Amino acid sequence: MTDLAFRSAGQLAAAVAAKEVSSVELLDHYLDRVEQLDPKVNAVVARDDEGARAAALEADRAVARGEQLGRLHGVPVTIKDSLEVAGMRTTGGSARWGEHVSTSDAESVARLKSAGAIVFGKSNMPPDARDWQTYNDVYGTTNNPWDPTRGPGGSSGGSAAALAAGLTGLELGGDSAGSIRVPAHFCGVYGLRTSFGIVPRYGSVSGHAPGTLADFDMAVLGPLGRHADDLDLGLDILAGADHDRAPAWRLELPAARSTTLRGFRVAAWLEDPFCPVDSELTAIMRATLEAVRAEGAVVVEGEGPVGLEETMSLYEPLLMAQSGLVESDESYAGLADLAAAEGAAGGFASDLTVSFREWHALDERRQHSRRRWAEFFRDVDVLLCPVTPTAAFPHDQQPDPTWSVRTLRVDGADRPYRDMLTWMAPSAVNHLPAAVAPVGATRDGLPVGIQVIAPYLHDRTAVQFVRCLEKVIGGFRRPPGF
Repeated sequence: MTDLAFRSAGQLAAAVAAKEVSSVELLDHYLDRVEQLDPKVNAVVARDDEGARAAALEADRAVARGEQLGRLHGVPVTIKDSLEVAGMRTTGGSARWGEHVSTSDAESVARLKSAGAIVFGKSNMPPDARDWQTYNDVYGTTNNPWDPTRGPGGSSGGSAAALAAGLTGLELGGDSAGSIRVPAHFCGVYGLRTSFGIVPRYGSVSGHAPGTLADFDMAVLGPLGRHADDLDLGLDILAGADHDRAPAWRLELPAARSTTLRGFRVAAWLEDPFCPVDSELTAIMRATLEAVRAEGAVVVEGEGPVGLEETMSLYEPLLMAQSGLVESDESYAGLADLAAAEGAAGGFASDLTVSFREWHALDERRQHSRRRWAEFFRDVDVLLCPVTPTAAFPHDQQPDPTWSVRTLRVDGADRPYRDMLTWMAPSAVNHLPAAVAPVGATRDGLPVGIQVIAPYLHDRTAVQFVRCLEKVIGGFRRPPGF
């Protein structure tokens, strides 16, 4: 049964449909693993055992009746705590909403349930999804299953940790600054930042008050899984018009141009002096590149069409302006006073309090950046690049609201913590899909992922590439002790 816990979501659904295992048995298996193993990780922080068992019983009855089954039928899953699940606490990692109990499902959660998924728990996250570490005053700290002295990434850190530890069948997370991609890289699982706007975000409590309808620019939802096929399956289920657009809006994502690595045109941007990457990670990514070349793919190395420094000059103020929306009226007023003191030179407070005129000017620059990326992708199918400058780093819970105190260790030198943003920026600011695949491990045994960026709305291209990559170099490895 232990091996069963580490199968892909599609394989688990097939096992339930074939009566190899019942949904109730599968649920109990995951719940037992959570009881035994999650104290070391603290990834699954809220549960609905009773509701999940009732849903699993009904799933087994449907199998017995010979009914047509959904693609996730009977599969136990967990959901990032920023997303509403009816009858469960949804805190967004924040004490502000710590006692909030959802009365309805987020639209994305409803789609998973419609496909037959059994939602039994919520996974941990940082407050308001605003860190690459996962800890909060409501549920405490989540550890990386590969090394409990290190974090699993954030903000979907509990999601990736639960998958890596074999505590759930599939996960649903969110990403505006690497919140899916960083945890996937740190924990050695697969993750997909979807193209902006193709997965409805209604029902997200990620800096929003529960019930908020307005959306965040650059924020998306997407699947995380232990196998590349889980990204394909999750994309099929999650992508589509939200309920307001459903009467007239249809989504037909283009198929990938190839089903083998040989047919892909690949660009690689593995190093940049603006944001150095630890040489151990670069070596692993270079080995991946050689494996891709050996399969016959055309690979061209060089930077993307918009450099990292220029990209960050757009991304950071746009991201900070979005983050400013979560501030209370009192704290926002204080930021406005600080921004006035910063003057024309600007600073952290200025970015958090940009005017609409300033935001519009930034967005105009962003649209030109998007055009340059679209032109780049006329000759290239995917771009391979790092996820972050480092593998999973030790817990560092120093108070640091401006990301100016903590540091990252890169090749023995201290780098700004804000460097965690840099390789996330091209995909996020330009609304591009980006998948992360595990491709190796450091000398200390920490997972290393690679980021695969594709053109806007070509999510299937990114997913197909990582599926091919998984066949060539392997993928998920189980952490010791799990």
